[in-house]
Amino acid sequence: MSNARKVIIIGSGPAGLTAAIYTARASLAPLVIEGEPSSTSDQPGGQLMLTTEVENFPGFPEGIMGPELMGNFRTQAERFGAELVTEKVTKVDFSSKPFKVWIRETEYTAESIIVATGAQSLMLDLPRENELIGHGVSTCATCDGFFFRGQEIAVVGGGDSAIEEASFLTKFASKVYLVVRRDALRASRIMQQRALDNPKIEILWNSRVSEIHGDQSLSGVTITDTVTNETRPLNVTGLFIAIGHKPNTGLFTNILEMEDSGYLLTREGSTYTNVPGIFACGDVQDHTYRQAITAAGSGCMAAIDAERWLESQH
Repeated sequence: MSNARKVIIIGSGPAGLTAAIYTARASLAPLVIEGEPSSTSDQPGGQLMLTTEVENFPGFPEGIMGPELMGNFRTQAERFGAELVTEKVTKVDFSSKPFKVWIRETEYTAESIIVATGAQSLMLDLPRENELIGHGVSTCATCDGFFFRGQEIAVVGGGDSAIEEASFLTKFASKVYLVVRRDALRASRIMQQRALDNPKIEILWNSRVSEIHGDQSLSGVTITDTVTNETRPLNVTGLFIAIGHKPNTGLFTNILEMEDSGYLLTREGSTYTNVPGIFACGDVQDHTYRQAITAAGSGCMAAIDAERWLESQH
């Protein structure tokens, strides 16, 4: 395998693998460094590998399992000539061309880089939490709300995202408990009022989820009062964690421009970063939509941007 490439793609979720499909079809022979299976922040295949049934990805009217969908992405990218390495990038140097990427001691060079390292949902760090993702525990109301029609569920968080998720979930659930650690919401005033005015939302103030129950699927949670430490059961079949997301951008600190929250900044209407020849796509630069289909779309954009940029250099 040559260590000198026209394009290296870092990340292998919907954004990275779509970029791989497009750059491979453009005869750019991309190398995809997809991450390590043991790493929660660099999971090969992205967050869809932790998802059960995906019902909102176009082209699959009966739905498809998340890992199967990403397997299809991977097979399609390889079919057109993309090479994949199941390793984690440990260091980058974008200060001069060709750009340099290391996997431990092995150095790779590229004329252009597409960053598609994604983001991870902040979790509660409770036992059973990861095992029950996709089986009652979720981090995406848009993805999973449909499965909780007529059920009682809980949303954890007090910011705009949590209220947005809770409000959306009232379209399906019979009742939504909003679990808030303090005696006030962090959300904007208009969002707070939206929650207070919704008859299906009950706010549990000064509360936190301290235990998650269930073997094959979520059967309930334990709520602890943050003031008195008293506990009580909450019989819900769904738990949506909405305490924020963390983009996987640690590799690029002081190298690529990013927001205070860590999301990479791209030029409006494109995937160009502040370094010519470096492009970013998917959840690593999108904190608004965070859907597989939008990530795939931006991966397509990054591939086309990279192809055109490479043409302009030659």
